[in-house]
Amino acid sequence: MAAGDSTKTEESAPDPQTAYADCKMLVERDVQALADDSFSPTFLRNATAFGASPRIRFDIVLNNLAGLAWTTGRITMTSDGSPWRPLVHVGDICGAIIATLQAPRGTVANQILNVGDNDNNYRVREIAEAIGEAFPNCKVEFGSNAGDNRSYRVSFDKIRRVLPGFRCQWNAAAGARQMRKLFEHIDMTADDFNAPPYTRLRQLQRLLETRQVDSDFYWRPNAFS
Repeated sequence: MAAGDSTKTEESAPDPQTAYADCKMLVERDVQALADDSFSPTFLRNATAFGASPRIRFDIVLNNLAGLAWTTGRITMTSDGSPWRPLVHVGDICGAIIATLQAPRGTVANQILNVGDNDNNYRVREIAEAIGEAFPNCKVEFGSNAGDNRSYRVSFDKIRRVLPGFRCQWNAAAGARQMRKLFEHIDMTADDFNAPPYTRLRQLQRLLETRQVDSDFYWRPNAFS
């Protein structure tokens, strides 16, 4: 979605900020053109994911802040925390997928749906404060307004209309508590938190350094034969 402190709908003009986001827009454009009576795609635009999962990610905002709270006891932000971010729990993403698959074809065919809940549009400050409440020994600090100030809110009105049985079950506070329970259960270490498999850029760097992928990020299946 485009940057700017405004609420975006599925009809808002996209303004992808990264190659990843640009690729997603191109896929939507090209796959939509293939839709017909025998092919019914639905495009789910997830808000920023959070929550525990078997292959957890620590480079997404709530999970990252929770990991910092657990391993360092401190969240130090370079910005004042005023930018907006929409969040959605991984379990709710799964719920949206199930609801889409179960919906009448005519309801979801070739539709774009933002996945999340209007109440889960948060200022980054609010996310950090939710983490601070779940990790009571963590110190939360904010900086000036000079950091990453990309700010956007997303409307999730359409998914409520199109999939009336779908509702998000998680919010940031519950997600923060879940992360603390997970870390306590597995006795997570700083090495675990910083391990490459859980952060996309670190994992890509590892794959490049070990020559498992080439410079264009294609797998090299015969590299070690």
